[in-house]
Amino acid sequence: MLFDDVIEKIGMVIDAAGVAIIAVGAAIAVVVAVIRLAQRRAGGDVYRQFRRMLARTVLLGLELLVAADIVRTVAILPSLNSVAVLGGIVLIRTFLSFSLELEITGRWPWQKSSPSNVDSSYEAGRNSIGRRGRDRCGRRRQPGMSRGRRVPRRRL
Repeated sequence: MLFDDVIEKIGMVIDAAGVAIIAVGAAIAVVVAVIRLAQRRAGGDVYRQFRRMLARTVLLGLELLVAADIVRTVAILPSLNSVAVLGGIVLIRTFLSFSLELEITGRWPWQKSSPSNVDSSYEAGRNSIGRRGRDRCGRRRQPGMSRGRRVPRRRL
């Protein structure tokens, strides 16, 4: 077996893994959404969680597909035409990845997260805990107030 054949097979395996992740992730997202709907949970919340789960699996699958294209193009003698095609594919898939990241988190990948645009209350609480002079919700504590209660401390 030649080197080119081995690289082609490796690229095909990575491609297959990317497609499998997308297919299995989509199936799992559908099953989880159906179970949540059967349990009579809030419809809007189930839909939002389904979209997030589906977007995450598509994002992971796209990253593997880009990796397979890079392996195939770089390992085998790259021509100007194959590099241009690879560049176009990577550009399109990168745009899709950024759009999916925006869909999942509500912000671009290069933006810092802030409690106002974080997608879950857990992350909002986690991001604001531990800031000096602020409570769990990010509000500024009043002087003389204790950490756990909103009642002023007694002075001796």
